[in-house]
Amino acid sequence: MTRISDTFKKLKAKGEKALIAYITAGDPDMQTTEDFLHCLAAQGADIIELGVPFSDPMADGITIQHAFERALKHPFSMEHIISLVRKVRKRIDTPIILFGYYNPFYQYGLKKLCTDAQEAGVDGLLVVDLPPEEAQSLKQEASACGLDLIFLLAPTSTEDRIKRVAQMASGFIYYVSVTGVTGARDSLADMIDKNVSAIKSHTDLPIGVGFGISRPEHIRAMLPFVDAVIVGSAIIKIVEEHAGKPDLLESVGGFVKSLKEATITK
Repeated sequence: MTRISDTFKKLKAKGEKALIAYITAGDPDMQTTEDFLHCLAAQGADIIELGVPFSDPMADGITIQHAFERALKHPFSMEHIISLVRKVRKRIDTPIILFGYYNPFYQYGLKKLCTDAQEAGVDGLLVVDLPPEEAQSLKQEASACGLDLIFLLAPTSTEDRIKRVAQMASGFIYYVSVTGVTGARDSLADMIDKNVSAIKSHTDLPIGVGFGISRPEHIRAMLPFVDAVIVGSAIIKIVEEHAGKPDLLESVGGFVKSLKEATITK
């Protein structure tokens, strides 16, 4: 059992849904990213997605694009990100997923990536632009190192694609709630419950829903049919607005705490 699957098991026993929080490594700098990791864990994030900055983030909206731009102003590498996980792992047990695009992972070397990530305490990988049809090499290396490989499904995913992802994924499946890029939205898309139910008919893996979730009321509306909620852009927006201010960590932490409180079923 991986740290991710163990987390879902423990939350289910307590009647809670998982809060998966996303931040971008290096935004606004690596020291603050380290502080964020401790803050997210302390304020209730059950799983943390650590974004790997990339110059061409085709699946991300303007908020995370700007986060990548801020991060890429500083010289750092995949080695720095993995070293950061190794450092914080000494103090936190929260599962950490490296979330990114295939090019930086491929350039680092898939075998080296999985070996180094596992040794540092990374628990899983999520590669936004790697379809399951092309993922066998990474899947083999990740499995050999005990890393979960998480895949995306969307409202447009066919039943054949759902079946293929269900066969290859581990940890959980990330359901993209909208046909578009990342970004906080005022309202949720229709049909999330029915689409999640369709995915669940093909797998026992937990289903996490992301893209557009930005408020506690969004989370509460989804509690009956999801296993996890994933929040990224709404957190990054707070980082953008409070960067350089003394209340940055307090603002991020308070928001994450409010999201976690919404995941607890009554």
